[in-house]
Amino acid sequence: MTGTISRVVIAGGGTAGWMTAAALSRFLVPTGVTVELVESEQIGTVGVGEATIPGIIDFNRMLGIDEADFIAATKGTFKLGIEFVDWDRIGSRYLHPFGDYGFDLEGVPFHHYWLRDRFRGSDQPLAAYSMCCQAAKAGKFMRPVSDPQSPVSQMRHAYHFDAGLYARYLRDYAEKRGVTRVEGRIKTVEQSARNGTLTALELDDGRRIKGDLFVDCTGFRALLIGETLGVDYDDWRAYLPCDRAIAVPCEKIDAAAPYTRATARGAGWQWRIPLQHRTGNGYVYSSAFMGDDEAEAALLANLDAATLGPTNKLRFTPGRRRSVWEKNCVAIGLSAGFLEPLESTSIHLIQEGVSKLLALFPRDGISQREVARYNSIIGNAYDYVRDFLILHYNATARDDKPFWDYVRTMDVPDSLTETVELFAENGRFFAHKSDLFSITSWVAVMVGQGILPRGYDVVADSITEQDLTATLASMRQTYAQAASKMPPHQAFVDHLVKTASQKSQAHAR
Repeated sequence: MTGTISRVVIAGGGTAGWMTAAALSRFLVPTGVTVELVESEQIGTVGVGEATIPGIIDFNRMLGIDEADFIAATKGTFKLGIEFVDWDRIGSRYLHPFGDYGFDLEGVPFHHYWLRDRFRGSDQPLAAYSMCCQAAKAGKFMRPVSDPQSPVSQMRHAYHFDAGLYARYLRDYAEKRGVTRVEGRIKTVEQSARNGTLTALELDDGRRIKGDLFVDCTGFRALLIGETLGVDYDDWRAYLPCDRAIAVPCEKIDAAAPYTRATARGAGWQWRIPLQHRTGNGYVYSSAFMGDDEAEAALLANLDAATLGPTNKLRFTPGRRRSVWEKNCVAIGLSAGFLEPLESTSIHLIQEGVSKLLALFPRDGISQREVARYNSIIGNAYDYVRDFLILHYNATARDDKPFWDYVRTMDVPDSLTETVELFAENGRFFAHKSDLFSITSWVAVMVGQGILPRGYDVVADSITEQDLTATLASMRQTYAQAASKMPPHQAFVDHLVKTASQKSQAHAR
């Protein structure tokens, strides 16, 4: 145990720092906890991730953030899923949707009925039974409705946004609620001679920022958790060989699509993220299979519009810290670990770190039992995301490049092998408690990349052939009709931004 925790110091800003600061300002500052965030304008942020998954909605709602105001301030758009191009084989294409597939029948997940239909000769794609897929395909969007009988109740979304603008938005939020921002570069991290706990951050100009609990948001450098406390880092490049990224913005491409696109390339993949004012692009690749110059040339040759600035190069090692809470230091964001941008999990893992810190905040002193639980929860979250990302690479028929030969034949964790083999037998999937991704996500990727079960749940045979045919036809028609009646995604965004502007003007008056 340590003494009362009343002073929190966050080292580093960016998305991780300001998400942490915003949450602490909302829930802890009112209780008397002081929060200071130290960052330097001279130190840039990574800024690779501009796409999210649905959990971000819960985080913003927790802070009481108005969605229209948020979309307007961050130049955001909506995201219904991720389209994967050329992953199973060149020419293949599928969408990983956020919403469910179909409606479960007799307590059996819908995909078993789809499998039964497929075994009797149907060629209807799984996407025909997804509200998110149908809306994305049509370039439409609307928020979900509360009526569980409506297919629109299955709409589930996340956001694309400018990560720099999001950090700025949260900074304004946090500072208004009592967080103190300190401008400066950290020169030294001071520790107790007695037990090694952190006591203060000394800045270049000699100022000392004292604290009881420190949050390391210093990015890949991991100044506190890594350089100072020496917590080891598990390198996962054997499973996730991509360790480089090149990002570049380009001009906006017509109407913004309500999904992220991930296109497989020779030694990795390329992202396309549509914002209100531009399109984000990047190439994530393995340095073992492609040089930096070749990767940059490949990225620039595959853009849909003219660039708006220079490329930004990033090096990283996929993996995570063996513990993310050590002594009185909690690592959140890149300092805790980084897998890669595929499936847009980085911001969610920040959110997970923040929410669990709030849940286990050591106001009356640090308990090692609670520290162990925090490390277990966050560690498991990284592990299960790792397995899901590996699946995308390993489940491929591509053999046209050395990179794809490697990932197709590489050894994978036993936990992933068990998941895939269980599904391949009879379509069964059981989510782990710490698994970020639902059955819909796993089924979307496994089926999308050619893992088709040899059987299905026997309970799916409990309805007659005639009823199955009628039910599936009705579902397809219902989803298609609902999508056709939705507003275009771009029109929805434009209306939301206009509404936010009108509210702002009215408030100013």
